[in-house]
Amino acid sequence: LQRLQHTTTPSPLRPNNNNHPKRTTMSLKLRDLIRQVRACKTAAEERSVIARESAMIRTCIRDEKDQYRHRNVAKLLFMHMLGYPTHFGQLECLKLIASPHFPEKRIGYLGLLLLLSEEADVLMLATNSLKNDLNNSNRFIAGLALCTIGNLATADMSRDLVTEVEKHLKSSYPYLRKKACLAMSRCLIKVPEMVEDFTEKFVTLLKDRSHGVLVTIVQLMTQVMLLESSQEEYDEANYGPARIAFAKLVPTLVKMLRSLLTSGYNPEYDVGGITDPFLQVQILTLLRLLGKNDQETSDEMNDVLAQVATNTETSKNAGNAILYECVQTIMTVESEDSLRTLAVNILGRFLLNRDNNIRYVALNTLAHVVGQDSTAVQRHRSTIVDCLKDPDVSIRQRALELIYHLVNNENVETLTAELLNYLVVCPQEHRGEICTRVLKVVDRFSPEDRWRVDTLITMLTIAGKECNQKVQSASIVYISRSAEHIRAYSTHKLLKAIRDDDGTQTGLLVVGIWCIGEFGDMLLQPHTYTIPAKTDDEGNITCEEITITCEAMDAEMVVDTVQKAVKDARPFSTESVTQRALTCYAKLSERFANIPEVSSRLEQLVKKHKGSQSVETQLRSCEYGALMGLSGKAETLARMPVVELEVLYRRQKLHAVEENGAASPQKEGAISSNGFAPAAAAAANNNASSLLDLDDIFGSVPAAATPSAVPVAQENGNDQMREAAEPKASLQSDVDLLSDIFSAPPASAAPPSNFGMGLTSTTAQPQPDLFSSQPVQMPQPSAAAAAPVDLFGQPTVTSAAPSPALGMTNMAPSAASLDPFAAFPAAPTPAPISNSNNGFMNAMPAAVPEPSKDVVSVLDKDGLQLEFECSKLNDGGQSEVVAKFTNKAGTPIHGMNLQCAVPKYITMEMQPPSSTSIPLGPNKVTQKIKVTNNMLGKKNLMMKVKLSFTVNGQKFEHMSTCSSFPSGY
Repeated sequence: LQRLQHTTTPSPLRPNNNNHPKRTTMSLKLRDLIRQVRACKTAAEERSVIARESAMIRTCIRDEKDQYRHRNVAKLLFMHMLGYPTHFGQLECLKLIASPHFPEKRIGYLGLLLLLSEEADVLMLATNSLKNDLNNSNRFIAGLALCTIGNLATADMSRDLVTEVEKHLKSSYPYLRKKACLAMSRCLIKVPEMVEDFTEKFVTLLKDRSHGVLVTIVQLMTQVMLLESSQEEYDEANYGPARIAFAKLVPTLVKMLRSLLTSGYNPEYDVGGITDPFLQVQILTLLRLLGKNDQETSDEMNDVLAQVATNTETSKNAGNAILYECVQTIMTVESEDSLRTLAVNILGRFLLNRDNNIRYVALNTLAHVVGQDSTAVQRHRSTIVDCLKDPDVSIRQRALELIYHLVNNENVETLTAELLNYLVVCPQEHRGEICTRVLKVVDRFSPEDRWRVDTLITMLTIAGKECNQKVQSASIVYISRSAEHIRAYSTHKLLKAIRDDDGTQTGLLVVGIWCIGEFGDMLLQPHTYTIPAKTDDEGNITCEEITITCEAMDAEMVVDTVQKAVKDARPFSTESVTQRALTCYAKLSERFANIPEVSSRLEQLVKKHKGSQSVETQLRSCEYGALMGLSGKAETLARMPVVELEVLYRRQKLHAVEENGAASPQKEGAISSNGFAPAAAAAANNNASSLLDLDDIFGSVPAAATPSAVPVAQENGNDQMREAAEPKASLQSDVDLLSDIFSAPPASAAPPSNFGMGLTSTTAQPQPDLFSSQPVQMPQPSAAAAAPVDLFGQPTVTSAAPSPALGMTNMAPSAASLDPFAAFPAAPTPAPISNSNNGFMNAMPAAVPEPSKDVVSVLDKDGLQLEFECSKLNDGGQSEVVAKFTNKAGTPIHGMNLQCAVPKYITMEMQPPSSTSIPLGPNKVTQKIKVTNNMLGKKNLMMKVKLSFTVNGQKFEHMSTCSSFPSGY
């Protein structure tokens, strides 16, 4: 007997020398396979067992061993759970489904659900079997088919089987009705156009007594609502048929929910002392969809929502789930304000729960509702802030997001302090984002400049290594735009912070070294500031007034601090700190110019890096070293002009638009090279904010032009796209329009004059042939000119009789016209002729009289006087205007910037000013402007100027129209 048992049941772990087919294809039972897999000590042993068993299963499939099919599929399911490939057994599942026996069908459907997906092509082969099983009299077999449809049905299968699924919605068995609801939900998701056909058939199912059927039918109605809301043809003003039909069922749903709240203990549906919480949650979800943007429907459910919010027990998770869904519904529907406050208070109670999951849900929900009722959320501010100290990082992150939404002008100081405290303990990868958020909060809600500076410096001290370039640049801009006492305070505080730092906070070093180089002279003077007293809401003083004095620093100590910072930062940062330190050294050489030993040391520190391996560092060292040896370095190393945030924001906006491809470089709203927007954009924002408002005055095209974008070459140096003006009834010239706006009449033609020796009039004349022996007949000028003097018997120019010379006061002869060796008097040329081209004239300086100069006063405001000193270069309309700036403010003026605009008939060339800083005393800053009037004699010179400058940290900006130039310019 033992020998017979041994031969009939060979062990698969040992080789069998008998080649009997039945014995070689015999595979393990599922229980034995599980036992062997668990006994494996290594992954290799497990793979060996699975591979051997898979081979046996494939052999059985190939040999069509029907008696082992259900066992093989069961083992394939176990292998699938372990992550091994089982695709070769998919058809075996279909064969089991077609079996008439329930145990085999059950294994087949289970394998179909797990081993196949809806993308599998073989799934279509199961459609006929599913239809047959749906019509089976055995309710359990029909239930298996409904479960499969609810999980795997494709669009084609849904169209083919939806009729059979609908029949089971009316089944006498609750077991089939609830499965049919879930299967119908899957069919409608795959084929949304069938929703309208089945909407009315769902209503009767709400009267079912089985809670299982009620849960599934409410879930089905919810899915139908979501499908309908996703369709474009239905919106808030145009409800779909499903919503119209379901809205009539709101009283029924409210009654059902109220009965669940007031019903007594029922052991069949009780979960943690709550009657059927699953059904309550589903009803609240459906009510939320029905009451959204519908005041009438919302009014019907307000009472039951208040009842749920106040009567639900919160000691168990079942009650918390219902309350959470109730809060979601209250904040979505058109509920009353008191009900919304009640919902926020429920979330506040959730924050006090010990369960981190509930606290996380509360914080996440509060972040969504803070925009609807910020006042109610503010009452729980202290609880939210306490969440920043939670050991769970997800709780801290959610609390941080919520705090950003809670910041306002009243609590900005308190909440920003909490953000900085969290910045100390937060993970390093989150610090960069928090720094950006703190910067936005400071920018929007800062109560004063000193507090802003304190906050930014503290942030840089904590997370200067992680903050990005934008945070560093913004900190520098805030300090540079502040008043002088804030600059001094910031520089002293940054120097102390750099001295205490170990070189790891790169952002702090970058900002601090920049400020030391820019405002280093302020460190040599003591600075005193007072922290005002603080009071609470009741007026009680919580902090007394404090006066703090920063001692004056020695110049050597300032340089030592910067040098030490560079040395300490070298292991932690790139060359960025060194490069900024070189700029700082160069600027300090000017700030400490009266201390020779410090200046010499700074020059050595700059030249020290000439051999640096970094190209940028080497370049800065060489250039700054050469610059520090020049006599005019004071102007170059002066303080940087104050950043104009308006212009900066417009440029950033333009850059973003151009990067997105939505605007060309010269479209409306673009920023020109001088930092101002064209007229179209400027007029839309502020009619007086930009000089290029003159585009509307000077830049109009003729009325006959078509109203399209026409490129017009501006004569003052800018080519811009101008919009052509609409045709007008009367044609108006540029100078007439200019005269109307500036209230100045057009300039009359300057009377021609002679200047003694053969001076021609300003009218264009033909050039004489210098090598011809014949007299040249000149056309008669508009006014008589003096006859030229023939000094050496050369042929003379025949002309009309001369008249008395007029207007000689402001006329300057050209050098060529006074050349005694010239064959003929030179005609006027459009370009100035340098005296250096004529050696004889250089020998006779007394023969060339100095041209007269006219002085025009432009403006005198806020301590700065601007005058134009005008002189003619020649008779061709070319003139030189020298702008002279005089400081009357009693303190140095910085950031001076002059901008000019002229009409189209004038070309202008502006040279850089001699300095952007205007010191005290008689020394004046000058800026040369060369202009050419192409319509001299018909139109006079006009100019519109914009002048900006900074005095004691305060920015001034003035505009003026100068139309009082003398005639002849």
